[in-house]
Amino acid sequence: MEKKKICLIGQFPPPIHGLSKALNTLYEGLKEDFDLERIDLKDNKKILSNLWKIKNSKADVFYFTISQSKGGNLRDLFILKTIAGKKKKTLIHLHGGYYREMVETVLGNWQKKKNYKALQKVDGAIVLSPSLKPIFADMVAPEKVFVVPNCADNAFLLSEEDLDEKIASLPCTEQFRVLYLSNFNPEKGYKEVLKLAQCEKMRVDAGEKKRFHFDFAGAFFEETEKDFFLNYVEKNNLGSFVTYHGVVDGEEKKKLLKECHFFTLLTRYPKEGQPISIIEAMGNGLAIVTTDHAAIPDTVKDGVNGIVCKAGAEKNDVALYTKMLQMVKNLPAIARENYAVIKRDYSEAEYLRKLKELFDKI
Repeated sequence: MEKKKICLIGQFPPPIHGLSKALNTLYEGLKEDFDLERIDLKDNKKILSNLWKIKNSKADVFYFTISQSKGGNLRDLFILKTIAGKKKKTLIHLHGGYYREMVETVLGNWQKKKNYKALQKVDGAIVLSPSLKPIFADMVAPEKVFVVPNCADNAFLLSEEDLDEKIASLPCTEQFRVLYLSNFNPEKGYKEVLKLAQCEKMRVDAGEKKRFHFDFAGAFFEETEKDFFLNYVEKNNLGSFVTYHGVVDGEEKKKLLKECHFFTLLTRYPKEGQPISIIEAMGNGLAIVTTDHAAIPDTVKDGVNGIVCKAGAEKNDVALYTKMLQMVKNLPAIARENYAVIKRDYSEAEYLRKLKELFDKI
C-alpha cells in the first residue's frame, strides 16, 4: 500500500530547542509509517521559496507548527492561505500557551480577523495540555482540538537501574543539589532561585549543616543578566553554594540531571506552554519546584511531584525554601512517581503514537 504523504512545516534543527527537537523527533519517528516531506521555516528570508515548495507539494496532509510572535504570525497567515488554496488537510500544532493572548491583545484588528478566518479552515489544532484547549475557543471547533503532550528525549531519561541507585542513595545524602536549567530570563525565575541559595547560606551562617547546593546552567542572551547573576553571587558570598556550568547538552546535561535532586523553574514567561525541561527532570527522578503557570499544573501536582507555587508565592523565598527542606524526606517517593509519570505519559513512543493516530484520523 502506498504511504500517505505528509508535509511537516516548522523550525528544524539546528539550532536545537524545544520546538525543533519535537519536530525532529516526529520526523525521525514516523518516517517509516508515512512519506514525510520537510519545509524548514527558521530562515524568514526564504519565505517565498518555502511558499513555492508548499504550493507544489503533493502532500495529503500539511502539519504546521504555528508561531507566537506578531511577525511570525504574519508569515503563518501566508502559509495557511497557500495551504488552503490546495484544498488539502491541515493540522496545526501550538507549542506554547501565548497564541490567543497575542491574537487578542497584540495583533491589529486586520491581522486578528485574518487569524480567525484562517483557523476556521483547518482540520485540526493540537495543544500541549487539556488546560490549553480554550486557546482555540471560537476559532476551531472543539471536536477538532486535540491534546498531544511534549515528550522527554530518550537520550536524557534515566535508566531504571540508575533510578533505583539514585533512590537508594537518598537516605544517606547529606547535601541535595538543586538545578536551574534554562535561559537566564528573569521571567523564568532564576533570580528567585538565587534567593533560595541565599536562604541556604543564612541557615549555614547560623550554625546549621549545609543541605543544598545550587547548580545553574543555560545561556545569557543579555550581558545585563550575566552581570546581575555574577554580581549577586559575589556580593552575597554565594561562591560555595552556587555553581554555574555554562550551556550544557549531551553527556554533561545527562550528568547534571542524574546527579541533582530538585529542579527549579519558577516561570511566569508569557509564551510558556509545557516546558520540556520539567518533563526531562521528572524523567530523572527530580522533585519539581515550579509555578501554576501555563500548562505546568497539568503535569506537576503540588505535594505529589514537588512544589507548585500559586501566583506570587515564588517571591516568598523563605517560605519556599522551608517547603524544600520539608520535602527532602519525601524525595524517594517523588522520584519514583515522577519517573513513572514520564514513562507512562510523556515518552517518545507515546508522543509518536498519538501523532500517528491523529495523522491517520485526519
